[in-house]
Amino acid sequence: MTIAFSTLLLLPILAKLVVLLGDGRHRLGLLRSFDQFASIVLEGACERVIVGDLYCDIPLGLNIIRGENVVLIGEMDMEKEELPSHMTAVSTVEIKRAQKAERDATYLKGSMKNIMEFLGID
Repeated sequence: MTIAFSTLLLLPILAKLVVLLGDGRHRLGLLRSFDQFASIVLEGACERVIVGDLYCDIPLGLNIIRGENVVLIGEMDMEKEELPSHMTAVSTVEIKRAQKAERDATYLKGSMKNIMEFLGID
């Protein structure tokens, strides 16, 4: 008996995934489809932004991710809490503010390091 490969695509895929993208962002959602290039379709997707002990899930809806942007795909347990208890959920505005503060601190640290190297100070 021969089974056509196209019939396998009709089977429902119910897996909650976390996807790490090449630019460091995290996407979460239910896997609906994928192809041989690791391109995936996530339903009910959100972008999880984490800054220190703060996090925010920004809803995106249906999301298509090209395989060339995927670094890592991991399955999440639908029954368990996926974050440690010390993490605090905040609004989108608050997480954007925290991201900007983190970026500014990193830039300032890099600038100071460059100045000290230029002056020959260790």
